[in-house]
This record gives sequence, C-alpha cells and structure tokens, in this order.
Amino acid sequence: MEVFLHSVAGVLVILVMIVLGYILTERNWFDENSGRLIARLVTQVALPCYMIITITHKFSAGQLLKMIPDLRYPVISMMILMLLAFAFVQLFHIKNEHAGLFSSMFFNSNTVFVGLPINEALFGSPSVPYVLVYYMANTTIFWTIGTYLIQRDGTADASFSWKKTLGKIFSPPLLGFILGVILVLLKIQLPSFIDSDLQYIGDLTIPLSMIFIGYSISHAGLSKLAFGKDNLLVLSGRFLFAPLLMTLLVIPASMPTLMKQVFILQSAMPVMTNAPVVASLYGADADYAAIMVTETTILSLVMVPILMVLTQTIN
Repeated sequence: MEVFLHSVAGVLVILVMIVLGYILTERNWFDENSGRLIARLVTQVALPCYMIITITHKFSAGQLLKMIPDLRYPVISMMILMLLAFAFVQLFHIKNEHAGLFSSMFFNSNTVFVGLPINEALFGSPSVPYVLVYYMANTTIFWTIGTYLIQRDGTADASFSWKKTLGKIFSPPLLGFILGVILVLLKIQLPSFIDSDLQYIGDLTIPLSMIFIGYSISHAGLSKLAFGKDNLLVLSGRFLFAPLLMTLLVIPASMPTLMKQVFILQSAMPVMTNAPVVASLYGADADYAAIMVTETTILSLVMVPILMVLTQTIN
C-alpha cells in the first residue's frame, strides 16, 4: 500500500502541472504558436541541458560503458511490438488509412514529455540515465520506421531520406546526452558557472513538459475522445502488451533493478506527441493521432500506480 500511495503522490505532482497547462490553454493563454514555442524550449534548450547535467552528475565512465549495451532491450521489445501491430492490422481489419499510424503508435512511447517526469517523480534522479537509454532507442525507431509507416498512410508518397532522418535522430536532446557521455568518459569537469547555468535551464524541462501536455490535451479536445476498435487496440498495445513484453525481457537480465523498473514504465508510456505532427506533415489522419495522444496520456496517469506496484516485485 505504501508503494501505491507513493506512486499516486508522484502522479498527482505531474497531474497538477498538466491541469495547469490545460486550464491556461482553455483560458486562451496559449495558442498554436505558444504550444510550438514551449515544445521547442523543452526539446532544443532545456532538455539538452538536463541531459548534460544528469549524465555528468550521476554517472561514472564505468557505469556508462556498462549501461549502453542494455539498449538492446527496448529495441527488441519495440521490434516485437511492431510485428504484433502488423498482425493486429490484418486480424482486426484496421482501415488502410490508419494502418501505419496505428502500428507506429502501438510500439512507440512518449519517453520524454511524460516518461521523464513520471520516472523522476517516482524513482528520483537516479532513474534519469536509464530513461535516456530507452529514449535513445525509442527516438531512433520512431524517426525511421515509425515515421515511414505514418507516411504510408498519407497522401504524399512514402519515401525515406537519410539526411532528414539523421537530423531528427541526432536531435538536441540526444546530442546533449552524447556530450554528457563524452565529458564523463574524458573526465572533463565544466566550470562551476556553466554547470549552474545548465542546472537552472535544465530544471525547466519537467514543468514545461507537463504544461505542454496540458496544452496538447486542450488542443485535441476532450469532447473528441472515443473508444472504437482502433483506439482500444492502441491502448492495449501501450498499457498491456508493451509492459508485459518488457517485463518478460528484463526479468532474467543482469541489470540493476531500477533499470528494469524504468524500462517497464517507459514501455507503457503514452503515444508520442510527435505522432500528430508527423501525420499532419504527410497528410495522414492527424486528428486520430491527436486523440490517441490524449487518451493514452490520461489513461497513463491511472496505469502508472498499478505498474509501479507490480514492478516492486521485480529484482
């Protein structure tokens, strides 16, 4: 019961900031330009600083070198989920115009805007590097396979550009992570004033991320929420098949218990907030993607305490 109450308290911390973002948007504090600005501040400014500070403060070179090979677990999990999504498309006769988007949402997680704040609220700062490992795998797969699948649903011809894809994968957050790793491996210590600046700017990541989620929920519109066949199957992928599969993968693995718990929670995070953006860009059903972002985000706040209790039995 103590674990459950702690989990609920952690979710409530997150929920208050999401509600604040939602209320401010409903009161016309934020328009579409404001939402884009917040997202850019998080992904291009605050989060890279957060990555550098977390890596340089929390990990030694030996710990980092030991951690990186565990990237294979989220990669394996997402590949299996992708195959399962393809099977569901055929078995449940998902509409052709939703097939790629459905599959992408089925196996990709929102590892930053929701996953990072939730893991830190529940497990504290020691969990952040493990979140970043999952993020590396997730963002690479989304901007390659996931984006290609969404393109296939759209009116534009589905094509693959290495230049654009690499630009998305090697985004500012990932570059911040890589820079942090380099600083640790080379045992370079930043000047104290730079370290403090990075700390202050990085601390914007979580509150701005949650305000952005509240904005996104308001922008999608709660009145548009529906629970048709396609929606329920995506929900099952995010909150049933993904954490179950990850649990089966990590239980026998020789990794820290905290990493196992973080990987399981990360696998069960909502649909990526980038999905509606990519869908809109390529003429796919952006409204469907936005609704799924909203539904999975709201439901994740219910599922996290349950998963948190279940992960406590893992060692």
